[in-house]
Amino acid sequence: MKESDAERRLRYRQIFGIRPSLGSIMLMVFCAFLLTIATFIKFNLTHYIIPLDIFDESVVHQPADFLKTVTIIPQIPIVMFIGALLGRKYGITSILMYILAGLFLMPVFALGGGPRYVLEYGFGYIIGYIPGIFFAGTILKNGFTYKNIAKAMFVGVLIIHIIGVLYMLFLAGLKHEGNEFIKGWIMAQSGIKIVYDFIISFLLVLVAKYARILLWIFM
Repeated sequence: MKESDAERRLRYRQIFGIRPSLGSIMLMVFCAFLLTIATFIKFNLTHYIIPLDIFDESVVHQPADFLKTVTIIPQIPIVMFIGALLGRKYGITSILMYILAGLFLMPVFALGGGPRYVLEYGFGYIIGYIPGIFFAGTILKNGFTYKNIAKAMFVGVLIIHIIGVLYMLFLAGLKHEGNEFIKGWIMAQSGIKIVYDFIISFLLVLVAKYARILLWIFM
């Protein structure tokens, strides 16, 4: 059956992303602001776990042993949301707005801002936002199927963490930090956090999938 003009326009818009307009510029600014907010938000997530010593008969488990509480800072999931919502080009532009604002205009990063922030160990994660969005967005251009979303989030989140860790190792080498510091830093900033970033990113991209359709209707 031949598709209508409205269906064709919607299909092209879903493939090629947000159309350029004053509205899209405002949306990029808003997303940069959203990432700033996410930088300073923390929330605790409690869920059930299976203790590693569950089959050890010598250990008496309490109800609290089956619960784990982690502190979540949703920066990386919000980055993935921005990339999915705006597409690669506008998503990266929004992230660049955030980075440039932090380096030259205002303290939007977690530990402040200014040009010297490039010497902070965590700045590598911020750099990683750009290739993270690029590669995740490339996969999502093939469609927002569950498989593509999972693949995109795995690649995007992993790239951000890898670049973040490598950048930290580079700075730690320059500053002659010890192995204990390096191991502790990696476990705190990455480690199991990658799993939570992936899960939350997946859920937020599902939200972005339908938000894109609404944006095309109203923009």
